[in-house]
Amino acid sequence: MISAVLKNSLLVLLLTVTGIAWSQKKSDQLQAEQNKLEKKLSTTKSLLDKVKKGTEISLNELKLIENQVKNRELLVRNFDNQIRSAELTISSKGEQIKELQKRLVQLKEQYKKLLIYAYKHRSKSAKMMYIFSSSNYFEAVKRTSYLKRLSEIQQKQFKVILQNEKTIHKEIKDIRAEKEHKKTLLQEKIIEKQQIEKDKSSKQQALDELRKDESSLMAELKEQERQKAELKRRIKLAIEKEIAEAETKAKKEAEKKSALAAKSSPSTASSPKTSTNTAAPAKEAVFTDTKENIALGKNFESNRGKLPWPVAKGSITENYGKNAHPTLPNVYTNNNGIDIGTPKNSQVRAVFDGEVTSVLNIPGAGKVIIIKHGAYRTVYSNLQEAYVSVGDKVDSKQAIGSLLSDDEGNLSTAHFEIHQVVDGTVQRINPTLWLSQ
Repeated sequence: MISAVLKNSLLVLLLTVTGIAWSQKKSDQLQAEQNKLEKKLSTTKSLLDKVKKGTEISLNELKLIENQVKNRELLVRNFDNQIRSAELTISSKGEQIKELQKRLVQLKEQYKKLLIYAYKHRSKSAKMMYIFSSSNYFEAVKRTSYLKRLSEIQQKQFKVILQNEKTIHKEIKDIRAEKEHKKTLLQEKIIEKQQIEKDKSSKQQALDELRKDESSLMAELKEQERQKAELKRRIKLAIEKEIAEAETKAKKEAEKKSALAAKSSPSTASSPKTSTNTAAPAKEAVFTDTKENIALGKNFESNRGKLPWPVAKGSITENYGKNAHPTLPNVYTNNNGIDIGTPKNSQVRAVFDGEVTSVLNIPGAGKVIIIKHGAYRTVYSNLQEAYVSVGDKVDSKQAIGSLLSDDEGNLSTAHFEIHQVVDGTVQRINPTLWLSQ
C-alpha cells in the first residue's frame, strides 16, 4: 500500500514539474524571439527617422519600410503566440491543480480510515489482539511499523501537495497578469503596424510617380547590374591573384630549400648534373596554406551563424541571390552578397580576425576591402575611405573604413560578401547564414 501511495504521488509531482518546465521553455523561446524582433524594429525605426528628414523619396527608404512592416507582423504573431501559450499553460496548470486536489481527497480519506482504525483499536487488549492475530511476533511488529510509516508518509504528502497547489495558483496568477500585459502590448503593436502601413502607402504613392518614368528606372537598374558585374569580376581576380602569388611564394621557398639541400650534399659538389636533378622536383611543389591560416579558417567556420555584423547598426535592404525589384513588376536583381542600410557615413568593421589581402578602387562600388580568414574571404564594398592597407592584421569588430552616402544623402549602404576558396576555385556563400541574428 505504501509503495502504491509513493508511486502515485511521485507520478503527480513528476507531471507537474514536467509541465512547468516545458511551458517555461516555450515561454523563454518566444521571449527571446520577441527581443530580437524588438531590436530589429528599433534599428529600422531609427534609420527611417533619418531618411524622413530628406525630401527625396528613395528605393532604400521603401525597403526599410517593408522591413519594418514585415518585422511588425512577425512581432504581432509572436505576441499572439505568447498569449495562446499563456492560455494553454493556465489550462494545463488548472488540470494539474484538479489532479492534486483529487489526490488530496484520496489521501484524506485514507488518513481518515487510518484514524478511525487507530481509535477503535486504541485499547491495550485491542492492540494485543492485533498482535496475536499475526502469524508471529515479527509480523505484528511490521504491522505496527506499517501503520506508523503510512501515517508519516500521508502527512508529508499533504504538505507537498498543498505546497505545490499553492505554487501553481501563484503561477497561474502571474501568467494571467503577464497575459493581460501582452494583450495590451499587442494592441499597441497592431496600432504601430497600421501606422507603418500608412507610411508605406504614402511612400508607394510617391514611388508610383517615379515609376511613370520606367525608362529612367530601367537605365538605372542596368547601370547597377553593370557595376555589380564589374565588382564580381574584380573581386574574383583579386582573390585569384592572391592565391597565385601565395603559390608562387611557396614554390620559391621550396626551390630555395631544395637548392640549399643540394648544395650541402657531398655528392652534388662533384656533379652539377645531380644538383640540377635534385632541384627539379621543387617545380612540382603544391601550394599548401600555413598552419596558422588553416587554424584561422577552421575557427572562422566554427563561428557560422555567430559572426558580428559588418556595421554596428543596420537593416538588410537586399538579400543574397534573386530579389524582386521594389517598384518594377516582374523585374529581378541578383545580389552576390547582402546590402545593409545604415546611418549616413557609418564605419564598416571586420567580422572576424584576419589579414587584409586587397584594397581596390572600383567605380560605382567605391573602395573595396578583402580580408582573408584561412580558406575564407570577407568582402566589404561601397566604402568612401579605407583605414587599412594590404598586409595589415585586423581583429574582429575593428573599424576598417567608412561608407559612401547614398544619392539622396540620408543613408549609407554597406555591401558585404563571403567567399570560400575550395581547391583553388572561389565560391560565393550566403552571408545571412553566417551573421548573428
